[in-house]
Amino acid sequence: MSDVKLLPDYLFEVSWEVCNKVGGIYTVISTKAKSIADLLNDRYILIGPDVWKESYLQQEFIEDKFLFTSWRRQLENEGLKCKIGRWNIAGSPVAILVDFTVYFSQKDKIFFEFWESHRLDSLNGQWDYIEPALFGYASARIIQSFYDFFITAQDKVIAQFHEWMTGTGTLYLNKHVPQIGTIFTTHATVLGRSIAGNKLPLYSNISNYNADEFAHKFNVISKFSLEKNSALFADVFTVVSQITNVECEHFFGKKADIITPNGFEDTFVPKGENFVTKQANARRKLKIITEAMTNVPVDDNAVFIANSGRYEFNNKGIDVFIDALNELAKDTSLEKTVYAYILVPANHAGPRPDVIENIHNCDFKQPIEGNYLTHRLHEEEYDPILQRIKEKGILNKANDKVKLFFVPCYLNGADGIFNLPYYDLLIGFDLTVFPSYYEPWGYTPLESLAFNIPTITTNLSGFGLWVQSHFTDFNHSVYIIERTDNNYEQTVQQCSAFIKEYLSLTDDERLLARQKSYDISQKILWTNFIQYYIQAYTIALTKVKSRFDQYKDKKLPHTLLADSTKNKPTWKKVLVKTYLPDALVGLREISQNLWWSWNFEAQEMFESIDPFLWKQSGKNPIVLLESLSLEQYKQLCCNNEFMSRY
Repeated sequence: MSDVKLLPDYLFEVSWEVCNKVGGIYTVISTKAKSIADLLNDRYILIGPDVWKESYLQQEFIEDKFLFTSWRRQLENEGLKCKIGRWNIAGSPVAILVDFTVYFSQKDKIFFEFWESHRLDSLNGQWDYIEPALFGYASARIIQSFYDFFITAQDKVIAQFHEWMTGTGTLYLNKHVPQIGTIFTTHATVLGRSIAGNKLPLYSNISNYNADEFAHKFNVISKFSLEKNSALFADVFTVVSQITNVECEHFFGKKADIITPNGFEDTFVPKGENFVTKQANARRKLKIITEAMTNVPVDDNAVFIANSGRYEFNNKGIDVFIDALNELAKDTSLEKTVYAYILVPANHAGPRPDVIENIHNCDFKQPIEGNYLTHRLHEEEYDPILQRIKEKGILNKANDKVKLFFVPCYLNGADGIFNLPYYDLLIGFDLTVFPSYYEPWGYTPLESLAFNIPTITTNLSGFGLWVQSHFTDFNHSVYIIERTDNNYEQTVQQCSAFIKEYLSLTDDERLLARQKSYDISQKILWTNFIQYYIQAYTIALTKVKSRFDQYKDKKLPHTLLADSTKNKPTWKKVLVKTYLPDALVGLREISQNLWWSWNFEAQEMFESIDPFLWKQSGKNPIVLLESLSLEQYKQLCCNNEFMSRY
C-alpha cells in the first residue's frame, strides 16, 4: 500500500454503544474518541441510539440546541428525529442520538428495499434484529441529510459502522451516497459467538461448519445475513484481531482488509496522588462490603481478585474462574485470604437491604456463611453463576481462605452498595482473572494493566495473542493460559496455579509486577494504535476517489442557493481549498469546523464578507466561500478590519 495517508474531512462513527454502555464496544469508541477528535475536531461526529431516559443521558450526553441550527430545520422537513449535542467523555466529541422508532411502521417496506438492493434476509428477524437494523437505517438517513446539506463534491467523507447492529447503514450508503466511504467493523461474529456459547468446538472444527446451516440452527439467519452483507459491500472491512479474522474468512468468505486492534486512552487513569487516593478509597470500600457480606474482619494483607465483563458464562470463562477458585481453596498452604468478586451485570432487583444494614452495623460476633449476592437477583435459583458456586461447595465460611461474591449489576456509581463507577472500584483490586474461551479482543485485561493491575488471560483472546506476540518478559504482570477446545480441566488447573503464583510474590515483587503492568499498557494506547484506523480511512477514500464520476456534480440543496443566479460573480471558484489566497487559507478550516456554528464572532466575521451572500447561502460558510470571486478575496486581504477579525 502507498505510504500516503488520507484523513477524511468529515468522519461519522455509528454504534449501538455510543452514549450507551452495554459492552466492550463502548470502551473501544469512548476511549478512541479523543484521538480522533484531536485530528478532526468537530468534523468527527458520533451517532448512537436514543434509547435512554433523560436522567441517564445527563451523565453520558449533553444536548446542545445551538449545534447545527440551520440543519435542524432540514431534519424536521425530512421527518428525521434526533438529539444533537456532545458525548460527555474525553475529547467531548459531537454526538447525535437517533430516534429510530419513527420507522417501526415502515419496517416491511424498508426491509423489502434491502432485499432488492443487497439480498438482505430479514424475514426471520425477531425484535432483537428489527430494532438495531432500523437504528442503522435511521443513522444512515441522518448522515445522508448532513451530506446533502453541508458536503461539497471535493470533501472527503467516511462513515464507520460497528457490528451487525448498524450494518443496514453500511448497505444504505453503499447504494445511495457513493461519495461517502464506508467502513464496517466486526468485533465478534454472530456465528462464532453462537457456536462457542453452545459449547461446540469452534477453533479446531471451524472448517467443518456450514455457515448457512448453523445460522438456521441457532436462529440467527437475519443477523448473519446483515453481518455478512455489510462485510462484503463495505469499502473497507475491519476486525479487531487475527483470531476473529479466521472466523470471518470462513463464515463470510472474506478476510478483513485490515486488522484494527483496540487501544486505550489513559486519561481515564488517575495520576500521582490522585491514583493513590482512589486506590485507597476502593480498597476501603472493598473491605467494608466484604465485611458486610460475611460479618468477618478483613485482614490488611488480604488479596482482592476480580472477574468482570459481559454475562457469558462459558465464553468469558466465568466457569473456569469459579472452578479455579475451588481448586485454590483446597490448598492448605495458603497464607493470605483471597476475596474474589464476579462483577457481571445480570437481572438484579436492587441492593439487598440486609447488606446495606450490615455496612453500617456489622456484627463480627455472628459470622455469615453462604452469602454470595450483593444485590437481589430475579430467579436466582436458575442463575448459572450461583449454581456453579453452590455445586463446587464454596461456602464463604469464616475461616475459609477463599471467599467468592457476585455483584450482578452495572457499577455506574449508583448501584446502592458500592456506589462507585467501575474504574473507581477496579483500581482497588490486586489481580484480575479473565480465562476466556471466546474473546475477539478482551478489553478487561487491558484495562487492568492500565490501572497497574496484573491480569490473567488466555491465548484465545485477541488481546492475549497480541501481548504474546509483542512481549517476552512479563514479570508477573500478564499470565497467559494456553487454552484449546478440549483442555478445560488443564485450563482450570493452570488458572489456579497462576493465582497461587501471584499470591506467593513478595511485596517488592508485587510492586514490580504492577509497574510492568503499567509499562505494557503504555504500548497499547490509542496514540500507538490510531495508525491502523488511518490506514483504513486511506483505503476507503482511495475507493471513493475511483467513483468520482458518480458525484462530481454534487450540489448543495437548491434552497440554500435560491436566487444566487441574480448575482453572478465575474469569476467563481470551483475548489475553495485550492484557490484561496495563502493569507486566507484558514477560512476553509474555520468553515469546516463546527465551532463556528455556535461562536457569534465567527458568524459575524463570515457575515461581514458579504451580508447579502451570507443570507442567500443560508448562513452556510462553505457555500459562502464558494460564491466569492477572486477580486473579492483580494479586497478581503486588504481590509484591515476583516483581517483583524480573521
